[in-house]
Amino acid sequence: MHIGIIGTGYVGLVTGACFSEFGVSVTCVDRDERKIRNLGKGKIPFYEPGLDELVRKSSKQGRLRFSTRIRDAIESSLIVFIAVGTPPRGDGSADLEYVKDVSGEIADCIDSYKVIVTKSTVPVGTGKKIKGWMKERIKKEMDFDVASNPEFLREGSAIEDFMRPDRVVIGAESPQAIAILKDLYTPLYLIEAPFVITDIETAELIKYASNSFLATKISFINEIANLCDVVGADVHVVAKAMGLDK
Repeated sequence: MHIGIIGTGYVGLVTGACFSEFGVSVTCVDRDERKIRNLGKGKIPFYEPGLDELVRKSSKQGRLRFSTRIRDAIESSLIVFIAVGTPPRGDGSADLEYVKDVSGEIADCIDSYKVIVTKSTVPVGTGKKIKGWMKERIKKEMDFDVASNPEFLREGSAIEDFMRPDRVVIGAESPQAIAILKDLYTPLYLIEAPFVITDIETAELIKYASNSFLATKISFINEIANLCDVVGADVHVVAKAMGLDK
């Protein structure tokens, strides 16, 4: 199987390197020519334990390629991941301009059935928007599916998180798209990683809900730590005891 990944930031590069380790042929695309040249030489633009080794290994074996041309990632790929930035606007909402631009470029290049998958953290409803943006740009009738496959990677342990995930979330409308994505993740099925198969909107919300829940837990235990300081309790023991709930 050949897949394309648009965006070689943290999420895109880790995703591409890990899929190539599964034996998948991966083409990663980025507009930054200098970054692509450096990646071709095995130079990683950020530090993540083990990532440089994966990139060099898969590049040498021909499973991981880098390009500045989006067409290189589209033409030979069955699955195309969108992993571009969604920076916050002044009002706190996500800026989807990069996602919209990439959707249009994919539409201009698509010449056969593809599954277009969002890896970026995007608001609920983005999948429908991508489908609409692409249909506006495609000049001839072309079959494609849009899916959501949010990432749950922690800096410093991203490779381990990808290879042995707490869960894999796949949101799609068509059985065909779901089957293709499940096939891509076959190595994780073999180690019995939990899979959540759902619709696109639910998958998109799972990512936001998970992020919010993590932030809530951190804020809560920080408040408990402050209380422990006041009353002389041990926050580590309190947290451990709380975690014993089933």
